[in-house]
Amino acid sequence: MPKIPELGEHSFLVYGLGLSGCSVVKFFKNKGLSNFKVWDDKQKNIFKRYRAKNLNKTLKEVDFIILSPGVSLLQNKHLRKFNNKIITDIDLFYLSKKNFRSIVVTGSNGKSTTCKLLNHLLKKNKLRSLLGGNIGNPILNLKNVENSFVVIEASSFQLSHSKFIRPDFAFFLNIANDHIDWHGSMKNYLNAKFKIFQLQNKNQYALTNKLFKTIFKKRKFSSRLIFPEMSNYRKIKFKINNPYLNSSINDENMSFIFAFSKLINLSQKSFLKAMESFKGLPHRFEIFLIKKGLTFIDDSKATSFTATQTAISSLKNIFWILGGLPKKGDIINLSKYKKNIIKAYIIGKNINFFKKQLRGKILFSISKNLKKAIIQVLEDFKSYKIKNCNILLSPSAASFDQYKNFEVRGKEFKNLSKFHARKFL
Repeated sequence: MPKIPELGEHSFLVYGLGLSGCSVVKFFKNKGLSNFKVWDDKQKNIFKRYRAKNLNKTLKEVDFIILSPGVSLLQNKHLRKFNNKIITDIDLFYLSKKNFRSIVVTGSNGKSTTCKLLNHLLKKNKLRSLLGGNIGNPILNLKNVENSFVVIEASSFQLSHSKFIRPDFAFFLNIANDHIDWHGSMKNYLNAKFKIFQLQNKNQYALTNKLFKTIFKKRKFSSRLIFPEMSNYRKIKFKINNPYLNSSINDENMSFIFAFSKLINLSQKSFLKAMESFKGLPHRFEIFLIKKGLTFIDDSKATSFTATQTAISSLKNIFWILGGLPKKGDIINLSKYKKNIIKAYIIGKNINFFKKQLRGKILFSISKNLKKAIIQVLEDFKSYKIKNCNILLSPSAASFDQYKNFEVRGKEFKNLSKFHARKFL
């Protein structure tokens, strides 16, 4: 286990002034600490008072570098030789806070929904719970965490740089061919994820997929290993009166939540009652409109085919909108799902990639943008005369070729769908 530093006895460089970086600066100032400098390659006008005058000299002199989650050492060679100094805002949280129980959730898909479900479950059962991390609220912004559960979404970017994370409950949901360009290899990506178990002790819990059983045992982690079984959750799933949880898309997430509820001694009745009032996150298989036999689903967060698989496996009669910036090495395998898809509509600037993936497998057309895709779907829906269809935006790709992020893409899909549905249906 690494030696635990005292914050007041060490010097720091905050490298990167995005959401997490700015939260670190505010955290230091609130603590009355002045032993830090800041650096950002682009934002030069933020926190001028603390700005490092000479980056290379400062990197050598400071004890720790608190690195923004988006910074990859593969693309920043000058930082590689200081890897032993690099930590994260989540590390600072663990170093500075006491008397809380932490739940850290990671995985390629389903992290945010699982974190929201955990937070909801705890609050509905009158247990104090706070939510932060990669989900959008920097962990250091949380106040009054003592005697609380703290639910932390941790990306592989954060875990890659972290050295002091030690969860009471560590969730590793799944792994997919994602972020390989950032990590350099699948091995590095997997190693980053497994860091959530590294410092756990025998009184703490590791909840993970059975696929990782061999790896877990080889690394000789100390925590108590739990494999949540989807079959256990599915036995009681029918008792939950919640349309969002009716499909199979959240079964994996829910199996982890159900297993966790048992670990903290919640009754099955308390679990079921809490889940009935849960509302899903925007852009994650979000059913936002049902009109004249056509259900509109915003799954814009599905930025890889692995993320899309769950959606297309749980639906029938799908008009599927996909496309964008594909993930490196991603392959669209439709052998198990093509019977569920009526037609696909390709959007974005990488048309050829998706044409090659779909050709000879399913019927598709080139729409280029969301507006054209939605209009084409509505026209096809009327001409095909198939009852109870789904228009699904599940792009299997990042949004950056056309949009700032997946949220903007999802919002546009919802707005355009509502507008054109009024005209066509």
